Amino acid sequence: MGVNQRDIFMRQSNLFSKTIKEIPKEETSINAQLLIKAGYIDKLQAGVYSFLPLGHRVHEKVKNVIREEMNAVHGQEIYMPALHPKAPWAKTGRWESETEVMFQFVGRGDKDLGLGWTHEEVVTPLGKKFIQSYKDLPKAVYQIQDKFRNERRAKSGLLRGREFSMKDLYSFHISEEDLSRYYDDVLGAYERIFKRLGLDALLVEASGGAFSKYSHEFQVVTKYGEDIIFVCEKCGRNQNKEIIEENACPGCGAKREEKKAIEVGNIFKLKTRYSDAFDFKVQDKDGTLKEVHMGCYGIGPSRVMGTIVEVSHDDNGVIWPKEVTPYQVHLLALSGKEGDTIKEIADETYELFKKEGLEVLYDDRDSVSPGEKFADADLYGMHIRVVVGKKSMGSGDPHVEVTRRDGAGLDFVDKQGRASSADAAVKIKEYYR
Repeated sequence: MGVNQRDIFMRQSNLFSKTIKEIPKEETSINAQLLIKAGYIDKLQAGVYSFLPLGHRVHEKVKNVIREEMNAVHGQEIYMPALHPKAPWAKTGRWESETEVMFQFVGRGDKDLGLGWTHEEVVTPLGKKFIQSYKDLPKAVYQIQDKFRNERRAKSGLLRGREFSMKDLYSFHISEEDLSRYYDDVLGAYERIFKRLGLDALLVEASGGAFSKYSHEFQVVTKYGEDIIFVCEKCGRNQNKEIIEENACPGCGAKREEKKAIEVGNIFKLKTRYSDAFDFKVQDKDGTLKEVHMGCYGIGPSRVMGTIVEVSHDDNGVIWPKEVTPYQVHLLALSGKEGDTIKEIADETYELFKKEGLEVLYDDRDSVSPGEKFADADLYGMHIRVVVGKKSMGSGDPHVEVTRRDGAGLDFVDKQGRASSADAAVKIKEYYR
């Protein structure tokens, strides 16, 4: 799953963070409330959060899903600086035009500096250094890095921050036709990403600005959304509020439904906007110089993490999907009169799960009641929960109760939701393959 092997096994008594009862009053969004309460994140200031051990695991798993799909469309991972000089931004005119968005300041030697909120001004001259001929094209590079935006009103937890993670992929092409082909490839990759992350993301037409007639956004419909989109159930052509002219679909004429949504990704055909600014041309087959066409494709892993919580929760806590659950199994040992025996069976189960290579968070706390353990488990929202309690007692192999946090069934448990510890270890491992 791409998580450091040393972190795979964790006893909850050793966990750095804890669940909390009081959350900042100004946090009104569901994702901020639940993630702070469960100890996934901690608020440093408006729009800026620390990712605690459980939150960091989720965040990294989201990144790894994105990374795998970017690699599949031949993206090569790089890492660009977040601290930028003024010069490249002055070339595109955005040093002056984007002062409301960009953090700008003066460093030593009276150097004008800014924090990157996007990276066209860095990646374009970088591409120019290594791409000189049509033989070098197409190329695509991406990074996953923190970005900084001077939001007037940072709000909605991880959905609108001043510091946030972003995957930005940039592609370089010899022609607009080649750009269009790759654009469609990335569109397909985005659809796979959101499906793997458990998000039903709609493709929505948005303004292409100075670049083209349309760009595309991926929007997740939810009553908690900040964006307004118009959805056509008949032909599937959806548009955001910014470009809609009338409430009839331009594709089929059907009336569209207005819905709230959260944007989780966007893709743009930049064409030659930035290559022109940096005089980025390459030699074509006939020896002439041709402008390089570019595309830009963004997904915010931290924003995606917040969106998952917004659409996947209940009154008791988070419900993580399979791909990004912090731990594959949350193992609970419930104390009682049979405490010593229960602890022994739970320890044995923990060792069995470790032997199978499962990621396990083991609630081994002795001084916490079963009710508190269940409440914390609901709040954490691990995808699969395994409980060792009174039902585990009896002759033969130890049995455990196995449930999914979302309430869906598992085919390897009996009518009481039980399985032997050994069988559960093997079957859960198969489930995650």
